[in-house]
Amino acid sequence: MKGSLVRHLFGIFIFLTMMIVSFSIAYLVKTIFYQKFHLHLSHYIQYLGTTILGFFIFVCIGYSFGKIIRSRQRNHFKEIIDALRKIAKGDFNIQLQTLKREDPFTTLIDHINHMAKQLKEMEAMRQEFISNVSHEIQSPLTSIGGFAKALQYDELTNEERSHYLSIIETETYRLSKLSDNLLKLTSLESEHHPFERKNYRLDQQIRNIILACEPNWMEKEIEIDVSLEKVHILADEDLMSQVWTNLIHNSIKFTPNLGKIRVRLKNIDGKAMIKISDTGIGISKKDQVHIFERFFKADKARERSRGGSGLGLSIVKKIIEMHDGAIYVESEIEKGTTFTIFIPV
Repeated sequence: MKGSLVRHLFGIFIFLTMMIVSFSIAYLVKTIFYQKFHLHLSHYIQYLGTTILGFFIFVCIGYSFGKIIRSRQRNHFKEIIDALRKIAKGDFNIQLQTLKREDPFTTLIDHINHMAKQLKEMEAMRQEFISNVSHEIQSPLTSIGGFAKALQYDELTNEERSHYLSIIETETYRLSKLSDNLLKLTSLESEHHPFERKNYRLDQQIRNIILACEPNWMEKEIEIDVSLEKVHILADEDLMSQVWTNLIHNSIKFTPNLGKIRVRLKNIDGKAMIKISDTGIGISKKDQVHIFERFFKADKARERSRGGSGLGLSIVKKIIEMHDGAIYVESEIEKGTTFTIFIPV
């Protein structure tokens, strides 16, 4: 509103300025002409001549001014069309020169620059995603191919053959898990994933998942410290089950033997606060910033040995965001990690 008023006032100012300049030039020309030829006409004739000449000069100035504006507009149109053609061909390195004035061209150019920037970022993410997927698939395929070839030798002992088959089975499972997680994440991000909220006991759900993981933490003799308040929550039970399963499995996976895992659930100001802490290997400060990114692995060597794909926490974060919640991580190397989740009750 304010910008439109300023433009109107500026247009009126330009119009008045052109009128004043035109009639000033007409008056000056009339005066010089009358003095040169010593003409003595009536005031009416002088006024009429000056007016006609003034309007003529005004029209000429307006036409020239309009021609300059149309020429600049054509240049802007050409730049915009060229930019859109480049974008259509997949070239997003576009940066049109921003105009200082406020008009439709300025808004259009700003939007095209913003669109090109967003498309460039999306293309970079797509390329990175393809690169990561290719890398994650190539690694187990190479292992499977190598050990399958090794199985062809007759000199192998039964123990070696069994060991190679075990590795092939592990790598096959890893590929299957990667495929499943990719499909799951794509489905969650497509906004077409089934999402059915219902009221259920969150404390019972978390307790059942901890008990389901008992063989894993008992094998490593990990101490489990659980404190769960009775909390009812309105959420998709199946999706939330994936969150707790992933986080608890991670804690068990990265906690050494005889370690400790603590799980806390409280209802604070209408929000369920869940804390899952462990005394595991921890995550560095620089890695904590990227921990929820797809395919990110805080320690690639150790993660690969555990069969991870770097998608689990991305899925966790997406599910929590679908429930209007938030997740935070605090960690220190060799001292442990704490994930804190807030979900509206």
